[in-house]
Amino acid sequence: MLDGRLGPGTAMAMRMVVALAKVLDADRLIPVHNAHIDSCLYHGQAGLDFAQKLVDLGARVAVPTTLNVSSLDLMHPGLIRLPPEEAVPARALMDAYRALGARATWTCAPYQTLERPTLGEDIAWAESNAIVFANSVLGARTERYGDFIDICAAITGRVPHAGLHLSELRVPTLEIDCSELSPQLLGHEAGWAALGGVIGRIAGSRIPLLTGIDPALIDEDKLKAFGATAASSGGLALFHVAGFTPEARAAGWNSAPEREIITAAMVRGIRDELTTAGPSDALDTVALGTPHFSLSEFGKLAALVGVQPSFAKSCTVWISTSREVLGQAKEAGQAQLAQARGARIVVDTCTYVTPILGPEERSVMTPSGKWAWYAPMNLGVEVIFGTLEECVASAVAGKVVRHDWQWE
Repeated sequence: MLDGRLGPGTAMAMRMVVALAKVLDADRLIPVHNAHIDSCLYHGQAGLDFAQKLVDLGARVAVPTTLNVSSLDLMHPGLIRLPPEEAVPARALMDAYRALGARATWTCAPYQTLERPTLGEDIAWAESNAIVFANSVLGARTERYGDFIDICAAITGRVPHAGLHLSELRVPTLEIDCSELSPQLLGHEAGWAALGGVIGRIAGSRIPLLTGIDPALIDEDKLKAFGATAASSGGLALFHVAGFTPEARAAGWNSAPEREIITAAMVRGIRDELTTAGPSDALDTVALGTPHFSLSEFGKLAALVGVQPSFAKSCTVWISTSREVLGQAKEAGQAQLAQARGARIVVDTCTYVTPILGPEERSVMTPSGKWAWYAPMNLGVEVIFGTLEECVASAVAGKVVRHDWQWE
């Protein structure tokens, strides 16, 4: 690949992979089974130039490759309020990654697709929440690959033998004792998201092992919420849950050299910190689906709105999801039920990274720790962080509704 016998595009990609391997002191390169590309979100001309250069040099991905969120919603033209000078190159960037052979998934949650990696597989994933989910919940192995190196790994099918690809660096070093947390606090995704905010700050470079949690209280949506916030508020790329996640089950891990005890007060502290809005109960918007809404989350939403009147006209409910999940939710009739109550659905992108919310939408409630973490800086909005049940009740009432018992 380096000497150009597989084409100049592959040679360019391999030069970058080899350079990274040298920085990481890797002893060799290893093959990967698939890749997920984060760099298709348009941030400026340099990103477009890079992708188009690879296309011009004839590069193609060597492994199955999915694409992260973009800057546009191609299924709902006009929804994104980007000026032409940004919308045109954003579309060109999407076209370039498709020309390289990647699948047009446009989702930050590639683990919700029908094909996903399995225990022990080496992969090259970018996007922080996808990285932590793949490593932790699926037991696949990926380092924290970012823009540009992600597509180079996909083209070469190789990554450095370093970091979280190594078994010895995946062993838990910090036990997080969650036995003091109540079933009602761990019974909703927002509680797990707030817990992720706590652990993201505590863990640092350590690999946490969560203990003291009834496996019956755990599902993938909760672990998705936990990992996404932990990766946003800290730098977490791998965690284990005793008796539940695949590597923890296989190894029988139930303790670690260091130990921290987590309390409900610590979790509520993150909830309150993620709530940037003042004491007013004013509410303009509810934002769901960061990371992208899953089919099971559509089911939970349908169960809630099925017994509620329509959302208040003064409150817009946005749901970000992938094309694949939206198709499944429509087949189940769940997406139509949410839309009939007044929800609006976004695909291919997300409401906190592109201009979707109107200028009048200034106070936003969300159950997503990641959305709450980034949106105030990205959009200049005020955030109320709460459970899905609180969000639905608030959207119906047109003002903030709190269920304090869920946080006890």
